[in-house]
Amino acid sequence: MTKHQPAKQPAKIVHEGLRLDRDDDRGRYSLWHADTYIGFVGFRDEDGVVDLQHTIINEAYGRRGYARALVTLVFEDLESRGKRIIPECTYVQDYLRRYPEYNRLVAA
Repeated sequence: MTKHQPAKQPAKIVHEGLRLDRDDDRGRYSLWHADTYIGFVGFRDEDGVVDLQHTIINEAYGRRGYARALVTLVFEDLESRGKRIIPECTYVQDYLRRYPEYNRLVAA
């Protein structure tokens, strides 16, 4: 499992103290706020193209910007590792409509 705390927080993220864990064996990115588990994005990585399958946020933390933060951190991690994405998840598709600057990551 890889733990990632952004050196510089993107402007789209309104929460401080977030941590992103990438678990390649389980195919998920998990978001933590300090010691509190917030939710995850499920993925499948095949030959450098990552299929983002679903985004799940704990109901107690819904509608507070955590899903946006999670997807932003996932995109930042994938881009830093030279990956491309397939946005299967409907939340990720909506995110890309709102923030088209990340469309550069979508596999053709």
